[in-house]
Amino acid sequence: MLIIDNDTVSKILSMSDCIRVQEEAFRKIPDGGAIHRPRIDMYYPCDEPDGYFRWGSMEGANDGFFAIRMKSDVITWPKDADGGWTEDKHCREPGTYCGVIYLISTRNAEPLAFINDGVLQHMRVGGGAGIGVKYLSREDSHVVGMLGSGGMARTFLDAFSCVRDIKLCKIYSPTPANREKFADEMSKKLGIEVRAVDNPREALRGADIVSSATDSMQPVYDADWLEPGQHVTNLGRREMPDAAASKFDVVIRQGTAGLQMKQTERFQAERGLSPAAYIGGTVEEMKRIPARNPQPGFGGDSPDFNDRGKGGDKPDFADLITGKCAGRTCRDQITFYRNVGNQGLQFSSVGGWVYQEAMRLKRGREIPTEWFLQDIRD
Repeated sequence: MLIIDNDTVSKILSMSDCIRVQEEAFRKIPDGGAIHRPRIDMYYPCDEPDGYFRWGSMEGANDGFFAIRMKSDVITWPKDADGGWTEDKHCREPGTYCGVIYLISTRNAEPLAFINDGVLQHMRVGGGAGIGVKYLSREDSHVVGMLGSGGMARTFLDAFSCVRDIKLCKIYSPTPANREKFADEMSKKLGIEVRAVDNPREALRGADIVSSATDSMQPVYDADWLEPGQHVTNLGRREMPDAAASKFDVVIRQGTAGLQMKQTERFQAERGLSPAAYIGGTVEEMKRIPARNPQPGFGGDSPDFNDRGKGGDKPDFADLITGKCAGRTCRDQITFYRNVGNQGLQFSSVGGWVYQEAMRLKRGREIPTEWFLQDIRD
């Protein structure tokens, strides 16, 4: 059995491979060659008076591998003096995080690896967004308007450059130093022009691909800024204005993001940034968690979202690639790829690839598999 850390993942996993293995796995869903369980979160009060403990997990299986991705965080929702409202997280203390992928063989149920999820998490989300760009953006897309300058924004731009001939990225984030650093690093890495701009409107103006990759709890752009022919993708549903739904001519979901269950005081959809959440604590403690979006459902799989905009219920990637629905059919359409839903399958497909490469290259730290086996039937 292997322990595979972030440094090893960064050396093994390329964005082109990350996109390829996800796409191959997604194609197998209709025939049962791949399966996944959407993300579910569990909240419980923690020691911080303005925070909550949150456990999140998601599962998937394909091509001989099963993966469960697990993450343990204390979540807070700070507001700054300028009106910014974000979700922040840490494990134990600020700046440290706990996320792990447990990989198992579906052939004989043997545990295979524990993989740190930091690098792989950023890569699989960026790769997923890249799949949307590959199938829905105009083939002559060259300009990206990027909102956000963190790790996810970096993998998003990397993925876009894998599937389109990107020549320019205009990057905006509220902190000038962060957007300047992003511009410097990504221009060198990708060999393209990356230009830091002073406001989000300028970032989106004239872009072929509009991408938001932030931790914002509120919209980071105005729906009226969207222009004919653009392709739109996102990271979190709250960073997009609800009014954008009516602008989209084509909407494709990556997969099923939520669970069709009756909502109660203890099980709620779209609470905070959770697609589906079980919530512990007293009624007063539960007030720490941001309420569901006042205009619920945007970017989710609830009827509220699926009935908005043009076209009624929204198809997913499997519908697109099997021909059950059309993607972009003309240059002026605004397309949107909802980059969430197949998270568990992303971790089994990309995690399985990383494990195979680690074995081939003799990377990772070996530990005895027997530590995880027992002679007592459970």
